[in-house]
Amino acid sequence: MSETDESRITTNEAPAATPPKAAARKAAPGKRAVKKAAPKKTAAKKAASKKTASKKAPRKAATRKPAAKPASVLIVGAGFAGLGMAIRLKKAGIEDFVILERGDDVGGTWRDNTYPGAACDIPSNLYSFSFAPNPNWSHSYSGGAEILDYIHYLVSAFGLREHIRFQHNVTALDFDARRGLWTAELEGREPLRARAAVMAQGPLSNASFPDIDGVEDYQGKKIHSARWDHDYDFTGKRVAVIGTGASAVQIIPELVEKVRSLKVFQRTPAWVIPRPDFRTPDWNKTLFRALPASQRAVREALYWTHETMAMAVIWNSPLTRLAERLARRHLRRQVTDDWMRRQLTPDFRIGCKRVLVSNDYYPALRKDNTQLITWPIAKLSENGIRTADGVEHELDCVVFATGFDVPKSGTPFPVRGRAGRELGEEWARGAQAYKSINVAGYPNLFFLFGPNSGPGHNSALVYMEAQLDYALRGVHRLLDDNLKLLDVKPTVQARHNKQLQKRLARTNWNSGCKSWYLTEDGFNATMFPGFATQYRAQMATFEDGDYDSEPR
Repeated sequence: MSETDESRITTNEAPAATPPKAAARKAAPGKRAVKKAAPKKTAAKKAASKKTASKKAPRKAATRKPAAKPASVLIVGAGFAGLGMAIRLKKAGIEDFVILERGDDVGGTWRDNTYPGAACDIPSNLYSFSFAPNPNWSHSYSGGAEILDYIHYLVSAFGLREHIRFQHNVTALDFDARRGLWTAELEGREPLRARAAVMAQGPLSNASFPDIDGVEDYQGKKIHSARWDHDYDFTGKRVAVIGTGASAVQIIPELVEKVRSLKVFQRTPAWVIPRPDFRTPDWNKTLFRALPASQRAVREALYWTHETMAMAVIWNSPLTRLAERLARRHLRRQVTDDWMRRQLTPDFRIGCKRVLVSNDYYPALRKDNTQLITWPIAKLSENGIRTADGVEHELDCVVFATGFDVPKSGTPFPVRGRAGRELGEEWARGAQAYKSINVAGYPNLFFLFGPNSGPGHNSALVYMEAQLDYALRGVHRLLDDNLKLLDVKPTVQARHNKQLQKRLARTNWNSGCKSWYLTEDGFNATMFPGFATQYRAQMATFEDGDYDSEPR
């Protein structure tokens, strides 16, 4: 983005002053002309001139940069959630908003995760916004690059580029209760203020190497799945993949075709089901373009198909056993070795951890140059990985497919609300919110993909659209009624979360296994215990009585 583009994004920052050298060059010709034409001043005129100059001198101080005008809304993050919020605001006629993006491009998770085989495990026609359908998906399950292209399309189609501030890393959010404003502290930049703030950085935005002994001692190449090194040549290398989750099952089939040897270190096997992926024929794309209602019908059918899956993965039901039989059959058909099949069979109920979708993961494990290792990792040494059985595996490269630092507790940066409250401290033992989107004591603040908004069976964007509409209602209430603050009542939030946790106790997620859905002490701050239809119904109404408000 050019400096010119950035200076006209919003009214949040005053225009930059004219560069000093340019100002001098511009003034110089005028001075020379005046010098030639001006007659000599008399003593009286000189005195008068000095008197006038002395009277005008104080005005010189008034040329200081004025205070920046607060925006209506600050949005943190330019992934699906942040851009979706921006589109909703624009459609509602709210134009003075700013999107703060720490990176140099949009896309969030799909910008960062460019590892080989990266793709979504939800059908493309469902993993997209209903208000911005794409009739040109190349496959039923599209790859990461195509999803990123769709995100760039959203920016272009809805004119969002001028609202985005790239390389604006938020280091803190502070609420001023007296003025009813949120201030975003920025790394190396002037703070920005707004009447409302939207946390849209997403749960899968931060990644780091896992806490394994000796990670810093290893002298070979280290690559995290979310920070892929495309310059590294895997050809003929001895490579290890740590992890067998959603990223790993996409990476492993790609790497096995290039490397000399691939060792897959598995801590816990996962349930894997087939992926019905196929190339979209041209006539299908033409139909969607000519008759948008046909694509809406397909999306609706996919939605209800995935809704039925809730009965299998969220609660223990006859459909749960059916889903497990399907997964076991998939394993039997693709893995003929009895011992390997035993190693790959989970000992927990399907749905307790994330269900994986893959057609080529099991075949990749059966390749001659692949070895599945189930001994626990003791440590990383200088030359490779040492397992608990005392074997040291010498390696050229270790790929960490170990997921993200999902914020089940704490916050990505300090968020300070009313009366000095700090959200990270309040969420230390597990995050809680009202309808996943508002937190008592933090007025005018809206979370997208907040606590207990995670889907286990349907598209995340279905849930997200419901959140966008709810947040927009809150922003409208704040602006239209000229409120200084809009804050959910603590009693309302407490009652909501008590009911949530009671429902979660009966789900497969809370049935005993360890997963990234839960905190260390077993608190589920991640998932919503119900159908997407129930979640949408929950978000469909904005009850004024649930909130305390104060006029400006």
